[in-house]
Amino acid sequence: MSDQEHDRGKAVPQAAPPEEQPSLAKFLIDLAPLVLFFGAYAKFGIKPATAVLMAATLASLVAARVMFGRVTPMLMVTTVIVLLFGALTFLLDDPRFIKMKPTAVNLLFAGVLAIGLARNKPFLKTVLGQAFDLTDEGWRKLTMRWIGFFVVMAGLNELIWRTMSEPTWVNFKVLGIIPLTAVFMIAQVGLIKRHTRQET
Repeated sequence: MSDQEHDRGKAVPQAAPPEEQPSLAKFLIDLAPLVLFFGAYAKFGIKPATAVLMAATLASLVAARVMFGRVTPMLMVTTVIVLLFGALTFLLDDPRFIKMKPTAVNLLFAGVLAIGLARNKPFLKTVLGQAFDLTDEGWRKLTMRWIGFFVVMAGLNELIWRTMSEPTWVNFKVLGIIPLTAVFMIAQVGLIKRHTRQET
């Protein structure tokens, strides 16, 4: 057998398509600012932790652009709001602004989804359309549930930072939001299965 024939018999590894980016890397990019915020708060307090959060969120945006070639709208919006409320925290010397940041992010996402739903243009389909192929009714119901979730999370954030201690709010922000989001997403599996389009 010639060298050329031998080479043709070997399987040539194919590069993964750009849309199949490692989900773990994306998760770590999203999680890193929260982890660094938590560590900085434990050692230095709320204002230094806010500065770390601002820098880490901006770094996450850059990392996403370099690693994946694009930045998701959610990450872009989150970065802008973190920088805005972080700047207000320092300019006005008032840590309440960084505590209101999760409220603003959640209400903004809920509002955008609600506007899209009212215009019969489910923005959730734009974000998740590559992952799920749902019926129009499925996208409508899933969008309504996400709107409700964002509103509840905004209210919960307001309740905790206004009525409880600062360490309690930090623990909720870092250790509460992610598990609650994961539980909510798992709870949507049934709806997604019921409204997935049947292949013809």
